[in-house]
Amino acid sequence: MTMSAGWYLRRLSAMGPREVGGRAVDAVRRRRWRSARPVCPSVTGARFTAVLPPGTIASVAPDAAKRLVAEADRLMAGHAEYFGVVRDDLVDPDWGYDPKTGRRAPWGYAFDVPYRDEDAVGDVKQIWELSRHQYLTVLAAAYALTGDERYAERVDGHLRSWWAANAPLRGVHWTSGIELGIRLLSWVWIRRLLDGWPGAAGLFEENPVALRQIWHHQRWLAAFPSRGSSANNHVIAEAAGQFAAACAFGWFPSSARWRADALRSLDRHLRSNTFLSGLNRELASEYHGLVLELGLAAVAEADAAGVPVPSTVRLVLLRMTDALAAVVDDRLRPPRQGDSDDGHGLVVDGEGTDRWGSLLATGDAVFGRLPWWPEVTGTDVRTPLLTALVRPRRPAVSRPASRPAHFADAGMTVLRGPGGIWCRCDGGPHGFLSIAAHAHADALSVEVRHDGVDVLADPGTFCYHGQPEWRQYFRSTLGHNTLRLDGEDQSVSGGPFLWTRHAESRVLVADASGEGVARWCAEHDGYLPSVHRRRVELTAGSRELRIVDEVRGGPRRAVRLAFHLGPAITADLVGNRAELSWTRDGEDRSATLDLPGQLSWRAHRGESEPPLGWYSAGFGRKEPATTLIGTGFTDGTGFTTVLGFHG
Repeated sequence: MTMSAGWYLRRLSAMGPREVGGRAVDAVRRRRWRSARPVCPSVTGARFTAVLPPGTIASVAPDAAKRLVAEADRLMAGHAEYFGVVRDDLVDPDWGYDPKTGRRAPWGYAFDVPYRDEDAVGDVKQIWELSRHQYLTVLAAAYALTGDERYAERVDGHLRSWWAANAPLRGVHWTSGIELGIRLLSWVWIRRLLDGWPGAAGLFEENPVALRQIWHHQRWLAAFPSRGSSANNHVIAEAAGQFAAACAFGWFPSSARWRADALRSLDRHLRSNTFLSGLNRELASEYHGLVLELGLAAVAEADAAGVPVPSTVRLVLLRMTDALAAVVDDRLRPPRQGDSDDGHGLVVDGEGTDRWGSLLATGDAVFGRLPWWPEVTGTDVRTPLLTALVRPRRPAVSRPASRPAHFADAGMTVLRGPGGIWCRCDGGPHGFLSIAAHAHADALSVEVRHDGVDVLADPGTFCYHGQPEWRQYFRSTLGHNTLRLDGEDQSVSGGPFLWTRHAESRVLVADASGEGVARWCAEHDGYLPSVHRRRVELTAGSRELRIVDEVRGGPRRAVRLAFHLGPAITADLVGNRAELSWTRDGEDRSATLDLPGQLSWRAHRGESEPPLGWYSAGFGRKEPATTLIGTGFTDGTGFTTVLGFHG
């Protein structure tokens, strides 16, 4: 996907003067670096001291260790799956190859590589993912758990291959700071987990090629931080990776400065990226998880190195952990809100490990669980490894005495009912910063689950680059459980990661503790001169969810009201009533969805021209799911939908 001149003008208009000035400086520096060939300072006597305390590996639960080793053995056989694409070439990877399109990224000066152009590069997410080296942290962890040197030798061979194929400032792997930051964090943990293997020092601190790579990664991150309207989760990854490397690999003359600068950046941007309630300001749940993982990993490095961390860092991470505990459903699944690209900060676990349970387990060990937190019954490898390094220092701050249901600053409200009924109502801001890069046009949308099963589902994300019609659909108003007027989105897109006009929402009522009935009401101005107002009521006794949509003011307008069902839901639509059924843990479940009679209803499933009726469980993956669309016109009376659960 190449960017037009119009896109660049729209992107420029979203920047402030300071950001424009900073990017101009970056452009000059990139030109200068094209011909400059700085030499990594010589390093002598380097030692790696940020090792795991004795007994850490023995504390890993046997079932978590078993899952990890099984994952490592699949990788050793060359097998993996990234974003829906199965690979069997990991015994000897081609670092510039995209298995999805069959293309190879061009070689050359990094800042000349058109990484957004799939025709020239391939799917850059596919290419980048392997080079985050998180599969190598899995292999290194398998060595630490088993002592089997085959895993360590494979890591050694792949790192040496990558370093040889990706010279500093050459090729696609030197174009994006988040990739460099996560890669550095992976290298720190690889070295830590390989400690005890005879070749570990020769691979890292005694290896001039490794030292040069580590130095150039940090020099790059110090020179080109994400700034201004781009200072979202990317800048957290950059700062966390830079900080971790400057702590664990503090062998260079600039290490102390890099460490101090990265810690200041991490502290500042963790606060700016997080609401006081603890929810991530991008309002994209997967990025909440990514930022929390990165922050916890950075604190672990600080404590391992004896570097004091501002109390605000731990405070933000504590609030993020409490917020996560508050919003997950009964199966520990968070909302499916905003963009998701399956990004992780640190991977040392095998398939089948619950990411969100793992984060809550780590939060319990670091901060202490509150009585209202949901129970975590699963095990993981990451928690004992991280918490072995962290020194418990719980911020002296008041924490919620009961489970929060309404996050006023984020505009998120979670209504809960008997039998695991969970309903997220969205009345919050349209994303973060001026471009709201990872936002969707989903104002006033609802997401409903029953015992962890998506009933009224948020369809997800599916893709970023290369398939503009699919990117547009999954982030559109039609792609969410809300109302669309005159065929327009509530917010106006200026490109795949750019919104030029943001709908503004406000919550009018949020009473999740009402006696027998939980209520929520909000409105947004995305369809001026009309205002869309939505009321939601969840009645515990009748297990009934009532949604009332009103369009206030303005002329008569065309309406499309969408309800996206989860992939497990079978729907039988007759007129304006849909009978829903599904199976959970071997038991048949059902519900009735009574839809507004003023609208004409039709079921859509797996349609491609244009896209409609899809669910994306993860980045790069999609499957058909039923979407119910009601069409008609505003009539001043409002549209009432009732979802009733049986049994």
